Amino acid sequence: MRIGAHLREDDDPLATATDLGIDVFQMFVTDPQKWNKPVPRDDAAAIRESPIDVVVHSSYQINVASLNNRLRMPSRKAVEQQAAAAADLGAFGLVVHGGHLRDNDDAAEGFANWRKLFDRQVDKGGFGVPILIENTAGGDHAMARTLEAIDRLWESVGDFDQAGFCLDTCHAWAGGEDLVGLVERVRAITGRIDLVHLNNSRDEFDSGRDRHANLGDGHIDPEVLAAVAAAADAPVILETPAEGIPDDLAYLRSALAG
Repeated sequence: MRIGAHLREDDDPLATATDLGIDVFQMFVTDPQKWNKPVPRDDAAAIRESPIDVVVHSSYQINVASLNNRLRMPSRKAVEQQAAAAADLGAFGLVVHGGHLRDNDDAAEGFANWRKLFDRQVDKGGFGVPILIENTAGGDHAMARTLEAIDRLWESVGDFDQAGFCLDTCHAWAGGEDLVGLVERVRAITGRIDLVHLNNSRDEFDSGRDRHANLGDGHIDPEVLAAVAAAADAPVILETPAEGIPDDLAYLRSALAG
């Protein structure tokens, strides 16, 4: 199993990944809080050729489900651009949050917008890498907070080869989904889990709050988190506080070896 971490704002993520001894790392290709187009990286060839795998997380403001053209249209463009940048790094996917709607929006239109994201890209030869849709923690009108929402989302996009799934444990916990048996329930809907974001939560179950904690520090039993990683049998990325990542890696490796 490939185990690694998200390396935030790291000028030399490959060196950091090597120092940590990880098998895979996650990174941004542009400022995650802005709409900036990614620029080519000087270390792209080194990242492509490294035995350490890479996955890219998209910028946070992307919301392809939105019914607001002024948000949805730049979101589609950003996904296309960031997927191309991810491909240039040899990444195995681009993680994109499920997004959300406003209070009186029709959810069916939001799910249809997700389908259009993939449908419109077909004529361009698809995306540079698979799009790994991530479950989210909060919001009554979220596209991927609950299993019911994920089921509706997958009815819209599941027939596209480039539609993948990223399971975030903190988001699931905060969204009110029991982690015990969750991998099997998700796979029954999506048929796949391509990536796990293994995070504990600073908040209680069904809080709707997305605040990550190190594996041994939050409200989730770390043994349950290790069980999720084992059952998913997919690459694992820790998005936990940076100072605790070495201890998180040691715990997870030990738990999975046992």
